[in-house]
Amino acid sequence: MNPDFVIPYSPRYPQRDIHEGIFKHRFSVIVAHRRMGKTVCVLNHLIRAAWLAQGGDGRFAYVAPYRNQAKAIAWDYIQRFAGVIPGAQFSESDIECRLPNGSRIRLYGADNPDALRGIYLDGVVLDEVADMRPNVWGEIIRPALSDRNGFAVFIGTPKGQNLFYDLYHGAIGAAGAGWYSALYRADETGVIAPEELDQAREAMSDAQYRQEFLCDFSAAVDNALITIDLVSKAARRQFLPHEITGAPKAIGVDVARYGDDRSAICKREGLLCHSVRPYAGLDNMIFAGIVAREIEAWRPDAVFVDAGRGEGVIDRLRQLGFTVHEINFGSQAIDSSRYANKRSEMWDGMREWLTQGGAIPNDSALKSDLSAPVYAQEYGGRRAYRHGRVEEAVGGLRRRGMMQEILVTLIQMIVVTIIPIAFARVNSYIAERIKCEKTERMLLEMSDAVETAVRFTSQTYTDALKKSGKPLGKAAREKAFEMAMNETQKMLSHEAVGYLNKEYGSPAAYLASHIEAAVKQQRCEG
Repeated sequence: MNPDFVIPYSPRYPQRDIHEGIFKHRFSVIVAHRRMGKTVCVLNHLIRAAWLAQGGDGRFAYVAPYRNQAKAIAWDYIQRFAGVIPGAQFSESDIECRLPNGSRIRLYGADNPDALRGIYLDGVVLDEVADMRPNVWGEIIRPALSDRNGFAVFIGTPKGQNLFYDLYHGAIGAAGAGWYSALYRADETGVIAPEELDQAREAMSDAQYRQEFLCDFSAAVDNALITIDLVSKAARRQFLPHEITGAPKAIGVDVARYGDDRSAICKREGLLCHSVRPYAGLDNMIFAGIVAREIEAWRPDAVFVDAGRGEGVIDRLRQLGFTVHEINFGSQAIDSSRYANKRSEMWDGMREWLTQGGAIPNDSALKSDLSAPVYAQEYGGRRAYRHGRVEEAVGGLRRRGMMQEILVTLIQMIVVTIIPIAFARVNSYIAERIKCEKTERMLLEMSDAVETAVRFTSQTYTDALKKSGKPLGKAAREKAFEMAMNETQKMLSHEAVGYLNKEYGSPAAYLASHIEAAVKQQRCEG
């Protein structure tokens, strides 16, 4: 073989990253926006693999939904890039490239699966997977790879929740087990000019643009709870230091459950959610020490821990004198008339927070997970809930990777719990009406603190009384009020306390009426 040739292909970002990922994994799922160059990228990978194949009989395939489509998309590229290899031959009738080392690259259509039966493959690319029947992969292509331990690359743009959707989320869940996944949206790659994207958005429907350019698997789903547009805006949003100075601060903690699961800490400051920090291989006492140091250094207004497996960490932090709030995602929703459980309620609260202007880490997997759940309205006979009943999609987050699950859990914990649903409109109103920056910051902080305290008291003391069957009499209400007052004042910063002392004589003088109003509003909305 004569090695003196140069294929006329120079990969750009993100093609370079895709090549690197494919080289290191047997199975790769690439979700990419239109006109990104994904087909050119993977065809060059296929040609390279065929040229380097040993044994003189390498067999490689490119599969599109239809044979004519495969020829229209890939055949010119195959001839252009493989044509520089001395001795390469091309058969128009078979749509096959034959290299001088004995390797062959043939184009197939998934509409004729019988043409693929009985062959063996060293490598295959499946393009526009969303338009293929699921059995083509499981019954035909996968067995063809077994003889030679062949590789497979799946590429395409979303088209609802189907085989491609399942493969992508399955690859996320199987990371580290030979699977690689990547998702590239047009607003992230820079391949298409912003002006062109703006024109495309104007010419296309919202669902079409989200599907073709933002790679939104839920674009064809009418009941997506959080759209990819909303999530993408939140990921691009940035805050200057002075814009979040003095804002309420919260720390969320997720404790490792088993095996290779990881613990993690995430911080939220006002509308800004900071990046998540994972920790692996730590027992509860060591991890509790790390959380304690983080609390001491950052001095948050509230600390939340997922109660699922966090008992040891919660107990240790309380022994050290820290106030910690347990979050049970499987518990009953506060507004049970609208939500099936606490997790569903927090998902909807997450949507409200993003709508208000929240900022999240620009993590591709996180963005996909946040836009995956859908909501359903329950109807039983003539029963119809006025506002509907929000439920997490059963399949929306299935087989998600552990780190992605941690990301979603932590962000919900620190975002939704400290800024509950009921007071979203109040905070928004205050932010619009108050011009003085310091006063605005103080009132927003106190509004957050009051609502968090009332919600916490309701979830602990009040709900415990209801479960025990004891009446919520005058004495119990007074105790609940006292608990809410104490919790509120614990969460106020020194600056806020000073402000209340100066303007109202004492924090209690201002907070009393607001706590009463919060309790009444919660009763009305509950």
